[in-house]
Amino acid sequence: MARRMNYSARFTHSTEQVYAALSSRDHWDARIEEMKKYSHNELKSFEVGDDGIDIVMHHIIPRTELPDIAQTVLKKDMIITRNVHFDPFGETTSGKYDASIPAGPGSLKGSTSLFATEAGSTLRTSSEAKVFLPFIGSKLEQLMLVNLIDLWRGEGEVTADWLAQNS
Repeated sequence: MARRMNYSARFTHSTEQVYAALSSRDHWDARIEEMKKYSHNELKSFEVGDDGIDIVMHHIIPRTELPDIAQTVLKKDMIITRNVHFDPFGETTSGKYDASIPAGPGSLKGSTSLFATEAGSTLRTSSEAKVFLPFIGSKLEQLMLVNLIDLWRGEGEVTADWLAQNS
């Protein structure tokens, strides 16, 4: 059974300004640089076009830094490929993401929504983690979602800082 979680990053900037940040290579480079404090990260591709924004990132976590429960399943460093898509800008801008690990025993995916608020804007991410392993699957799902909260929080802070410096 899959586990779900929502996270909202709130900004004092408008949806237009946040979307402009999301469509900026410099912004994504700043995110990658911040994430390098925790693991090796790479921006593999970045495209902005009529269909929206598409990003592919690699997050590489050495096996020795994984929790014991994850080391029982993974015998090599964990390479997470994250695909992110934001639709073209609109009153409410939707998006989606997925993350995968080669030969990984599960899935991680979600949707995003950027919308205006009285104080500025909110980027809400709804995530679903599913691990297909008996007995430890639910523990790994919970671990994934807890770590996502830290990731979303950190990325939201980078975006807020980037907007403060570049708006």
